[in-house]
Amino acid sequence: MIGELDADAIVGYFRGKSILITGSTGFLGKVLVEKILRVQPDVKKLFLLIRAANVESAKQRVDTEVTGREIFHVLKEKHGSRFEDFIQEKVCPLAGDIVYKNLGLDNAKLTELSKEIDIIVNGAATTNFYERYDVAFDANVMGAKHICEFAKRCNQLKMLLHVSTAYVAGEQEGILPEKPFLVGETLREGAHLDIESELNLIKETRREVKANYSSERAEKRTMKELGLKRAREFGWPNTYVFTKAMGEMTLGHLRGDLPVVIIRPSIITSILNEPLPGWMEGIRTIDSFIIGYAKQALSVFLVDLNLIMDVVPGDMVVNAMMVAMAAHSEEQAQRIYHVTSSLRNPAPYAVLAESGHRYFLHNPPRSRKNGEPARLSRMRFFRTLLGFRAYMAVRFRLPLEILRLLNFALCGAFSRRYNELSRKYRYIMHIADLYAPYALFKGCFDDTNTEILRAAVVVNKQQDKSRGYDFGFDPKSIDWDDYFYTVHIPGVVKYLCDH
Repeated sequence: MIGELDADAIVGYFRGKSILITGSTGFLGKVLVEKILRVQPDVKKLFLLIRAANVESAKQRVDTEVTGREIFHVLKEKHGSRFEDFIQEKVCPLAGDIVYKNLGLDNAKLTELSKEIDIIVNGAATTNFYERYDVAFDANVMGAKHICEFAKRCNQLKMLLHVSTAYVAGEQEGILPEKPFLVGETLREGAHLDIESELNLIKETRREVKANYSSERAEKRTMKELGLKRAREFGWPNTYVFTKAMGEMTLGHLRGDLPVVIIRPSIITSILNEPLPGWMEGIRTIDSFIIGYAKQALSVFLVDLNLIMDVVPGDMVVNAMMVAMAAHSEEQAQRIYHVTSSLRNPAPYAVLAESGHRYFLHNPPRSRKNGEPARLSRMRFFRTLLGFRAYMAVRFRLPLEILRLLNFALCGAFSRRYNELSRKYRYIMHIADLYAPYALFKGCFDDTNTEILRAAVVVNKQQDKSRGYDFGFDPKSIDWDDYFYTVHIPGVVKYLCDH
């Protein structure tokens, strides 16, 4: 049973706390750091673990990649000329990495931290769907192990919050519960997963590749292919969600009686409310579709418009994280929360397609050739892989083959056109291959636990608004068409299209 929490109690919880945050240079990490500093300036210290050669380099990365970003403008205005002093007082960059034992920190720093840390937020991960297996395993599996080992050393730890993804569920259909993964569990019937064996396989494959190939490219390709092969062997669609599932297993197995909360967001989108509506960094699944359409590089997409896309704004994810920390402090249990929208307020892909078409009709992008407003035709959607591939074969493969033969016969006269068309074809096929598991996803994430957590938050709209507090994470409060048209798509255009 979760006790009632109002905004004052949530904000008050972070007063005087020392928090270790990994992954603070990522989108969600920045939103969390900014929110804590804005609503609770009396937080004791935010220790940010940053991949860097030394503390000076770590500090430089924080200045440019975290506190120097647009999302901190509200905080800068609030503190004025004292902003830099405030950041220096509250934010402590640590040069380290979760892929290393002891987080890459020396013994003196480790001992000092273990006496001071109250809360650990592990948001560091590699989110590349087809990352090298060794790289993804180090960050998403070994990282969870190293964080857990460090957490056990912290004498006054009240909470370890780990950010995972709802898509650890793979490509399952139906209602997907908020339940933990047990060690060895897989999504393929009859298969058993041994994490230690996977680590040994990675080491052995790397040894073999280094012995037989001298090129870094061959090693990279082999390790990427191995990750995908192993993921699919056990029932996951890609290396990212496979290694994130193993990270959850590792954490659950090693935690002992540590208070652990695992947050599983679905596709995280731009900020809905505060501090900067529409702000985002990093291209998410649905953003490739928006950017491709805006840049006239994508005229066709593999997606069933009747299926539900499960998206949730970044600020709502952070609100859920902060409420969960306050609600489960010092509990000797593991909690799992789906921060998702498919059950409470489902948004079909058709809403995004319609909002996108309408937005670009009213705000046409400029043509790269003459700077004139471009006329965009409606995008074609295919709900099956078979139909999509047939269209691509007739629309692109056949003309490409004819063009290749003509080009050869006429000594390269059509080289430029052939390269353009070939590049477009490869881009569309890559996007379809990458996002098919999500564009054709038929699961629905149960969020019963999250609904109980939501119900515990007592909202006093007038009072909270006057103080600038917003800890809402109810997807039912979102009008999806309005969000995409007025917030998210303009945000994609502003923050992602030109980057």
